[in-house]
Amino acid sequence: MRCYLHALLLCMVFAFLSLLYVFNQLASTLEEPGEWTVRKAHRTADRNSHDTGHAVRKAPGVAGHDRERSGTTFKENRDERIHLAVVACGPRLEETVNMLKSAVLFSKKPLHFHIFAEDHLHDSFRSALDSWPSLVQARFNFTTYPITFPSENANEWKKLFKPCASQRLFLPLILKNVDSLLYVDTDILFLQPVDEIWGFLSQFNSSHLAAMAPEHEEPRIAWYNRFARHPYYGKTGINSGVMLMNMTRIREKYFKNDMTVVPLRWEEMLMPLLQKYKLNITWGDQDLLNIIFHHNPESLYVFPCQWNYRPDHCIYGSNCKQAEQEGVFILHGNRGVYHDDKQPAFRAVYEAIQKHPFGENMVNSLLLPLETALQATTNTYCGRASHLFTKRLQQSIKDAAQRR
Repeated sequence: MRCYLHALLLCMVFAFLSLLYVFNQLASTLEEPGEWTVRKAHRTADRNSHDTGHAVRKAPGVAGHDRERSGTTFKENRDERIHLAVVACGPRLEETVNMLKSAVLFSKKPLHFHIFAEDHLHDSFRSALDSWPSLVQARFNFTTYPITFPSENANEWKKLFKPCASQRLFLPLILKNVDSLLYVDTDILFLQPVDEIWGFLSQFNSSHLAAMAPEHEEPRIAWYNRFARHPYYGKTGINSGVMLMNMTRIREKYFKNDMTVVPLRWEEMLMPLLQKYKLNITWGDQDLLNIIFHHNPESLYVFPCQWNYRPDHCIYGSNCKQAEQEGVFILHGNRGVYHDDKQPAFRAVYEAIQKHPFGENMVNSLLLPLETALQATTNTYCGRASHLFTKRLQQSIKDAAQRR
């Protein structure tokens, strides 16, 4: 009997100490926004895009550089804008600008770009986007922001996986006046209007607050189900390179978790989650998102693989059935394939968009040169599937020509 009492006492002490640790971590995340490490940037306007269409205030302690177009053709009804966010650190300027170019080329509605970048890149982004023709500039606005993490753990977050990649986890807390947002990695290329993926927001049920594609379609060669040392979503995990968010819902929800029986808000959960799993995660913030949605699967809308088409979908043979039927909608050139010779089909798409001059006929200066370049890649698995890269692109170019 005495042994049982000793065991019970030890369990109670361990549980108490665990709760103390969790609530200590929670307390560190509940700081005022002013505790975030942010250097204010010069602002040229006091209005920011917001789904209510009203003038809004910047989040406390967070400043961005707004560029509103003079002579803009945007209507005053701001809820028509599509909000697109990207995080760029290191040598990602050119790649990011090409992604933004692909978004502008085909989109129907006006866009607002939220560009999070290291300070030394801000002027380069402004110069690049301001160099585009005025008719193109009339279709978008943009805001540049400094890289922003909670000051207490800024270095730990910044170095997680790739420089600045985990910034996306904090977008709901920084862009407090933005209702919904599409986040994409810098190595994304849109092959159809951004409007189409934005339309998934209308398909969310009352529980959905984010949408992503599976990490893989074929479990036998997928990563998470074979190697992950942490919980993950579904059978093969999710890929966060294209992430559509209802950020209002994210800010309001209390999330189930495996750290405490008490549901936690987004800002309360992030640091304790990292502390618990940092020795077990490989892909940084994407792994943390997999853990979150493993415990809250009802909150995730999963869209098909052609909305986040990566080399994994063709490098071992074609395994994205939706792309085979409808074509690739969004190309994700991860692993640096736009800049080496490992996957020449992906690089061909990147270079075709990059070389296309604004204002030129897209059939002659984009589609035909791309089809010629792809013919030279058929010696690779992805090259053999490269007709999927142009299947939807052909229609996007035709529709864009009719609108202009």
